[in-house]
Amino acid sequence: MPAPSPDLGPDARATPGWPEEFAARYRAAGHWRGETIGRALRDRAAAHPDRVALVDGPRRWTYGRLDALVDRMAAGLAALGVARGDRVVVQLPNVAEFFEVTLALLRLGAPPVLAHTDHREAELRSLCSFTEARALVVADAWGGHDFRALAGRVADEVPTLRHVLVAGRPGPHTPLDSVPGDPVRPLTGPEPGDVALLRLSGSTTGAPRLVARTHDDFLHGLRTANEVAGVDHATVHLCALPASGALPLGAPGALGTLYAGGRVVVSPRPGPDTAFPLIARERVTATALTPPLAARWIDAAATTAHDLSSLRLLQVGGAPLDERTARRVSPALGCALQQVYGTAEGLVSATRLDDPVETVVTTQGRPLCADDEIRVVDESGAEVEPGAAGHLLVRGPATVRGHWRAPEHDQLAFTADGFHRTGDLVRRTEGGALVVVGRVRRQINRGGRQFAPEEVENHLLAHPDVYDAVVVGAPDPFLGERVTAHLVPRPGAPLPTPAAVRAFLHERGLAAFKIPERVEAARDMTHTAA
Repeated sequence: MPAPSPDLGPDARATPGWPEEFAARYRAAGHWRGETIGRALRDRAAAHPDRVALVDGPRRWTYGRLDALVDRMAAGLAALGVARGDRVVVQLPNVAEFFEVTLALLRLGAPPVLAHTDHREAELRSLCSFTEARALVVADAWGGHDFRALAGRVADEVPTLRHVLVAGRPGPHTPLDSVPGDPVRPLTGPEPGDVALLRLSGSTTGAPRLVARTHDDFLHGLRTANEVAGVDHATVHLCALPASGALPLGAPGALGTLYAGGRVVVSPRPGPDTAFPLIARERVTATALTPPLAARWIDAAATTAHDLSSLRLLQVGGAPLDERTARRVSPALGCALQQVYGTAEGLVSATRLDDPVETVVTTQGRPLCADDEIRVVDESGAEVEPGAAGHLLVRGPATVRGHWRAPEHDQLAFTADGFHRTGDLVRRTEGGALVVVGRVRRQINRGGRQFAPEEVENHLLAHPDVYDAVVVGAPDPFLGERVTAHLVPRPGAPLPTPAAVRAFLHERGLAAFKIPERVEAARDMTHTAA
């Protein structure tokens, strides 16, 4: 019989649980230890209350102070009516408040739904509506965009939203810094098998696909990632990529560093102009980047006056790193390279610190856990020959058995015996390392941000002058892919200009990274589909 589904309050069977035989096996092996993320932070604070945990510009928090702030924020959210099992959409940039709010929700047992900062009205409205979110947390402004007005429009359209909380100047909404209350211990917090957080899946087909990670399986992932990356209490991790992403948050990222008792330094932007001074000032030892950013850092390191000698490890993920750039990392930055491949559904694969150079620069490493079961199969589901490319299937103690509220989708996304069909094409080396060679489904990866082209096509078809549309990714040496829209105009109508298309999609609230750079005319779509 399946183990009980993770508890989501009134929606207790929103996502499938692990079969009991597997759950028992993972507990017996020590993968699931009956911890919660909030309890783990409290334990670190009790052991080392005066150790610095979090740095954001001139602001510094010890473990003791961070734990107390998280308690107060959790109490304040509870006073607003946010209860265990409620969902709260969090769209905050790289600021300390992201961690304060996210950790408070984890402690309260109200799963945060982590939105990207480049999501706009269309994505936020969809997320809030689909999750029946109780609250939405945003910054006042970021990257030249006013999120208060956006959040207000979303709140007007989503009836479950009771609160919009704003970090900074609140406008007509509730200021985030007015929320904290007097902590009352113990709060009615989560159990280890409850859902910790909800994150967007990379295997979306246009509608939201959310992955519910439990405290047990997520902490297992942090521990194994810490071990493989050498993260311990002496680690100083620079959170350069957006903190809501899988790699910078928990592979092992910021949460893995806090779990180990190390220090997290928040960088508002990932570029070398911002990050290099922070590395020098805080003596950063580890960070994570996407391939395009890694290339920028390599080029900038040749002329920088900042001392980067403390850096010991650069993780690169989000897309495969080309071999030429991979070989430049260590000579340019003076640190080890670790390639990382992962899915939102839980699998993380990485090169090891003691792997041969050829493995590090040409593969995405091995799964972190010995109990991660890997299959590489052909279209019929049969195992391919060693070294041949095939579809990657995985199950294990950190890989979920289904998406949240998506039973029909899961009939295709998971096999009958619980393997997740990742949608990636890989081959395995003789040493067991994975090499990602492509995608099974149509998907665009622009600078590490993945999305389904069908989503953009559906918006384009709403344009009054567009009869048909196909969106594809075009190879780009910097971003990986750029976005091209092939359009058939309606009879008698002109082809919309690229500027008109971009303005139209912007007005519909689509995130900027999904908006096509190029617009081309097409008589039919037979030659454009990927």
